[in-house]
Amino acid sequence: MILGVALGESPPPMVAVSDGTPTWPVPRTAARTAERAFVAVDLSGAPLAAVAAVRVGGPCPEALRPAAGPGVATIVRGGHSVTGRPLAPLDTEAVRRFAGTCGLMDFAVTATGSPMLTDHELAVAAIIAAEVPGARITLSYEFGHPGLRERETEAIRNAALGPAAGRIADEVAGELPGVPVYFARSDSGVVSAHYFRRYPLACDLGATASLAHGRAALERLRSGGGPGGGEFGGPASSGGDSGGGPGGPGGGFGGVESGGGEGSDGVSDGVSDGVSDGVSDGVVAAYGAALGRPRAQVERIVQARGRAELDRALQDARDEALTRAVSAGAAPGAATITETTVNPLSYLPDGLYRVRVTADGRPWAG
Repeated sequence: MILGVALGESPPPMVAVSDGTPTWPVPRTAARTAERAFVAVDLSGAPLAAVAAVRVGGPCPEALRPAAGPGVATIVRGGHSVTGRPLAPLDTEAVRRFAGTCGLMDFAVTATGSPMLTDHELAVAAIIAAEVPGARITLSYEFGHPGLRERETEAIRNAALGPAAGRIADEVAGELPGVPVYFARSDSGVVSAHYFRRYPLACDLGATASLAHGRAALERLRSGGGPGGGEFGGPASSGGDSGGGPGGPGGGFGGVESGGGEGSDGVSDGVSDGVSDGVSDGVVAAYGAALGRPRAQVERIVQARGRAELDRALQDARDEALTRAVSAGAAPGAATITETTVNPLSYLPDGLYRVRVTADGRPWAG
């Protein structure tokens, strides 16, 4: 039995899925015997930790400094051009002083040119790890966007979400001891609990994506063409929804505070405007989460002066995407490349390409 869970209500809706067909409600004792569990949660209302942001690059106007919110930020010398040319040596002493005096544990590191060359971000991470044992460090190149501000913003938010994601993962693990747990991504894939702790930004809108996924799957079931070809099973409807959509980083599993949600667990026979009448959004989101597959994406800027060089760069990106998919919970050997896009950057020197590779696979557990 596969378990889908939508956090945000108390108690959270739980759906049992077998051969693609869902049934509910699920007794807590039965939930703890699931082969694996898939959790949908939106992190938009999660508390944000203060972040120490490090930008590696040249001076900039005050208005363009890192937006660290309640945290602290610094800019140190270093970085590379988009072609990988060094702009300046990395100021390692400045990094060391900042790490040792900022008083924070959550760091976001962004270096100019890191989608092409990651050396300075990795060097900064090594210094921080030595100065602040146990520090949680997000590197912007892991998000791949070519724009520095965009990468920096995402790195800071990922770092800020880390402690809340850890608490949510701990809460779910405590409620479902021994059950392998996956969290829904913002793109209808899923990731392992370990990956969720490390990259919570990938799951920022997990419940919203799961709701859309679940609605589409429910439509297919209603038309007889969905997973397993069965009916959408569940108790008769006992009334309308009592709230909005699947909630924020709440739970009802215990210590995680509810972010709002719905109370109806029922289903009626009709479908209206693409949504089943009487089925709460929480139930549909839990179902949608349970249908996800582990997924990961790699985005890079690469320089290639010919087809052979580009093919080598693409193979490196594919290998990294497959490795990330396994880290996200795909079974080793089962991950496959599902999408590769290559776009030349025509406004920059010849031979520069933006590469994006997506990989997914069946879950490792169960």
